[in-house]
Amino acid sequence: MTLTLEDRAAGCLVGAAVGDALGGPLEGWSPDLIAQRHGGRVHGIVGPWYEDWRTARPIAPYHKGDGRVTDDTLMTHALVRVYEAVRDHLDAYAVAEHLVPDLMTRPRWIPELEAEALPLQRIFLAEKWIVARLHYGHADPREAGSGNIVNCGAAMYMAPVGIVNAGNPAGAYAEALDIAAAHQSSYGREAAGVLAAAVAAACVPGATVSAVVDAVLALAKDGTRAAIEAVCEAAGRHRDFESALGPLRAAVAPYDSVGDDYRAPSLGARRPSRLHSIEELPVALGMLVVADGAYEEAVLGAVNYGRDCDSIATMAGAVAGALAGEAAVPTGWAKQVAEASRLDLHAPAAVLSAVAREVFALDRSRRRAHEAAFATIAAL
Repeated sequence: MTLTLEDRAAGCLVGAAVGDALGGPLEGWSPDLIAQRHGGRVHGIVGPWYEDWRTARPIAPYHKGDGRVTDDTLMTHALVRVYEAVRDHLDAYAVAEHLVPDLMTRPRWIPELEAEALPLQRIFLAEKWIVARLHYGHADPREAGSGNIVNCGAAMYMAPVGIVNAGNPAGAYAEALDIAAAHQSSYGREAAGVLAAAVAAACVPGATVSAVVDAVLALAKDGTRAAIEAVCEAAGRHRDFESALGPLRAAVAPYDSVGDDYRAPSLGARRPSRLHSIEELPVALGMLVVADGAYEEAVLGAVNYGRDCDSIATMAGAVAGALAGEAAVPTGWAKQVAEASRLDLHAPAAVLSAVAREVFALDRSRRRAHEAAFATIAAL
């Protein structure tokens, strides 16, 4: 049965949020420490790493765990709201005109803070940069991302771009690169384009993980392309995430500028480079290869990988959900995450799929106008 756009949108966004919530309490730790803390591999929603999470370091004062989503999902939903307002393709100017006011002026429920607050008060410094540069610095939106640290911040919330461009990876890639210009540069911006392309490719009827990887490799550039190729090649030799944890880390290590000590990045970390890649996107795609697209196996592999595992699981969950639809996401997990986070995980997907239909109609009208004009010019 061919999945509908609505089903794929729900699978993508609900799948991303569930992955985010599963990975949140394990972020920053290694697979060995995760297994030690939880008495083995994690196979579902777990509580905070520290019981005294309000005062413990280095993750206080956020309630990470118990099904609460993190800033990955908050930013994803914020981008959906921008699409809802614009109802067309987005660019860097849409970030300045819509996303920035949303982050800094409209209080929302923030699950990790257990309070209503401005999203700006929760997002990471690399995302606060958007507000600092565009609202206070009046930077050109298309150049505002230059100078920011290069990390996964832009890629982590780009899944909606793939849904709006469902079935058109090249279109998703180009649009995400334009949007991310206001936030990131170099391989951080590149990863945003590639993640959006992966989601768009996953929406092609009959798509497989192999087809998704081929589609993104046809678009990805420089270190990002090399890292995806290396990680997916390594992933192809494994059929369970347990055996793949070490090999996938070894495969991405030459391209990852953070280094082995996740909490003490090297001096060369997070700087622009044509040789490097963020770690999260290649590993997410690698876990999808290991799982052959199966949502649970891919997301649990991402979660148990540790390091920036909430973002890795967000990306893996988004692509797996777009591939197989909402039914691929365990209903128990989705229900628990929605209740713990006090969020309607389905409403953003419904909004996004409606906008995607409108944008496609606009694109078709614009394409026909172009065809008519070109036919006249070229005397066809």
